[in-house]
Amino acid sequence: MQTAEASITQRLTSEEILNDYRIAWESRQASLAGRKEVFMGKAKFGIFGDGKEVAQLAMAKFFQNGDFRSGYYRDQTFMFAIGELTLQQYFAQLYAHTDVEAEPSTAGRAMNGHFGTRLLDDEGKWKNLMEQKNSSSDISPTAAQMPRLVGLAYASKLYRQNQALQGMKEFSVNGNEVAFGTIGNASTSEGMFFEAINAAGVLQVPMLVSVWDDAYGISVPAEYQTTKGSISEILAGFQRNTQEGQGYEIFKVKGWDYTALCETYEAAVRVCREQHVPVLIHVEEMTQPQGHSTSGSHERYKSKERLEWEAEYDCLKKMREWILGTGVATVEQLDQIEAEAKDAVKTARANAWNEFASSIKVDHEEALRLLDALANDSDHITEIATIAEELRKTANPIRSDAVRAVRKALRYVRDENNQAKRDLIGWLEQVMGENADRYNSYLYSQSEEAVLQVEEVKAEYEENSPVVDGREVLQACFDAMLSRDPRVFAIGEDVGFIGDVNQAFAGLQEKYGELRITDTGIRECTIIGQGIGAALRGLRPITEIQYLDYLLYAIQTLSDDLASLQYRTKGGQKAPLIVRTRGHRLEGIWHSGSPIGMILHSIRGMHVLVPRNMTQAAGFYNALLKSDEPALIIECLNGYRLKERIPSNIGEFTLPLGRPEVLKEGTDITIVTYGSMCRIVMEAAKQLEEFGISAEVIDVQTLLPFDIEHMITDSIRKTNRVLFADEDVPGGASAYMMQQVVDEQGAWRWLDSKPQCLSAQPHRPAYSSDGDYFSKPNSEDVFETVYEMMHEADPKAYPKIY
Repeated sequence: MQTAEASITQRLTSEEILNDYRIAWESRQASLAGRKEVFMGKAKFGIFGDGKEVAQLAMAKFFQNGDFRSGYYRDQTFMFAIGELTLQQYFAQLYAHTDVEAEPSTAGRAMNGHFGTRLLDDEGKWKNLMEQKNSSSDISPTAAQMPRLVGLAYASKLYRQNQALQGMKEFSVNGNEVAFGTIGNASTSEGMFFEAINAAGVLQVPMLVSVWDDAYGISVPAEYQTTKGSISEILAGFQRNTQEGQGYEIFKVKGWDYTALCETYEAAVRVCREQHVPVLIHVEEMTQPQGHSTSGSHERYKSKERLEWEAEYDCLKKMREWILGTGVATVEQLDQIEAEAKDAVKTARANAWNEFASSIKVDHEEALRLLDALANDSDHITEIATIAEELRKTANPIRSDAVRAVRKALRYVRDENNQAKRDLIGWLEQVMGENADRYNSYLYSQSEEAVLQVEEVKAEYEENSPVVDGREVLQACFDAMLSRDPRVFAIGEDVGFIGDVNQAFAGLQEKYGELRITDTGIRECTIIGQGIGAALRGLRPITEIQYLDYLLYAIQTLSDDLASLQYRTKGGQKAPLIVRTRGHRLEGIWHSGSPIGMILHSIRGMHVLVPRNMTQAAGFYNALLKSDEPALIIECLNGYRLKERIPSNIGEFTLPLGRPEVLKEGTDITIVTYGSMCRIVMEAAKQLEEFGISAEVIDVQTLLPFDIEHMITDSIRKTNRVLFADEDVPGGASAYMMQQVVDEQGAWRWLDSKPQCLSAQPHRPAYSSDGDYFSKPNSEDVFETVYEMMHEADPKAYPKIY
């Protein structure tokens, strides 16, 4: 009998070792077959995990139910080993099969190697994450998995230390869950990697990072990537001095050494899980037998000596040598396992392709039948028959082939009216609807908890409702939400001890503790990542970016990770993170930011809310916390000291998204704006009244979503003129609003004058009050722009000013 202290090597059975060998060879054969499929034209691109198999087997042994992975696109062996990816699913993703049952990671939306488990049921509700092994959804940008990894590990710290969360057994058991991260050696050169490593070291969270080091980043060797050529050497200063001290545990191990890898991961995971100490495992001497991807050959840039070394130290070759040397199996047994692995991959590949092709075949054949019928009934038989014949000859057809052919055919029969044409149009409409679900759904939540399903609750006021600074309205709102929901916490620079730079959290850290209201370092990217990971594990974080200008540090994480999460998993994962920031008018280049156009075009998949005051902001916070979607709330930087009446139901009232508010009714022109510009436009509207011009002022309130009920077009029906006023750069958010109203809503039908935009200058705002005046729109600009529009319509009634 083995003792409890026996090492993992001593505990390994022959059966387990040979099963590992089988998984490793199946994974290798999948990589080899995948490359061939790309070159045969059955897939667009391929990137594979060959050379990384043995290390991933070792890591998988210590990955438990409830744990999370945040990795990169070479982790296929790990996913096979934990039972969360089958060979057939692997090939289904390579072929971009859109059936979520066939390809559960992304439903064909991401290229191969992008893995994830389904954390939600068919209704968008959380599964019991403690009953499964979990993988957050992969993204391609190098090192972009690291910010989220910090949050996945941070959630374990909160679940362990916050007693109020102990009842959430479907998300954690005493915070024992480890967040496993993987990254290639070259990607450790990215700033996100270093920021995440530092953040996890400060936080002391159970984050285990494995660096797969094959000495290259595509064609660029390690000496051009990393100081000293070794990530573990340059991070040596993070090593704990004592077992009780803060810092990291750092391990180095060879990627081809099966037993050393097993022993290293056993020790590393134990300290990570039990002590909540972050760990770095530098897995050296890995190989990449097929090179970086199908886009080229590594023979172009690796020396003959390097290629010979890689062949000698291939991890599967070394594992085979070790097995034979220990007598675990014979040559014949291993040969049989390898042959069976090849057969298993061949079968899985064929099954995946047949299922993929069969799912397309029905539409393909129906399109041909309908085109043939149309040709027989049409005066354009030659043209349509040619289109049908080209479609019939298409090798390995995809869905768009049939749709493209049908749309082209319909051009020729635009003047005809027969049943064959009507049948073809009916087919096209049906298929386009089905493909909208396959390719365009789940940009936002489609569950009953979607924010647009949240019931509006009006703000209530009493006769003696106090008039307070705007920041006190937010303070009361945050106090109420922290009191009623233990899942809620807030993190950010200066959020904790001083209660944020504008005091909306003043006194709340003292009341609720540092776990609920937490200061962070200056690290916007991982502040967002910390929130994403925690939200993926059932918590409700509010992450603060101190000023809107600083959002640029985190825009990649918001765009590529958070905003696309529901879409790239087709509703399989969600992270309802609220990002809080402040911006618009103040003083100077870096604290007056309004890069709204950039934000709108970068983070589709999140909601973007632009409240003009803090009462509106509070209503949005309350609504979002009842939903399951992420959002960005941009508070007005110059509004915290302005006076507002505080609602008596401050913690309950909600504001609907996508519904503008008419601030002033008018008959001559509609002025559309939001945020801090509302006060400027209202001042200008008052001045316009003195000259006989009646302006209707509309605050859009939210930019994503935008005016769902077309209230702005209703206003334009009355006024027949519109001005979009905004303090973004020209062509930014003002152009976006114009497109939404004039194009999307069709308001052009009601316009008697050219729609116009009023925006800031194309440069950053200069410092001082004069800098603000001459850089961003002011009330005189609004007045004169509106007046000029009225002059054009009636020069006699409105003669030129100058």
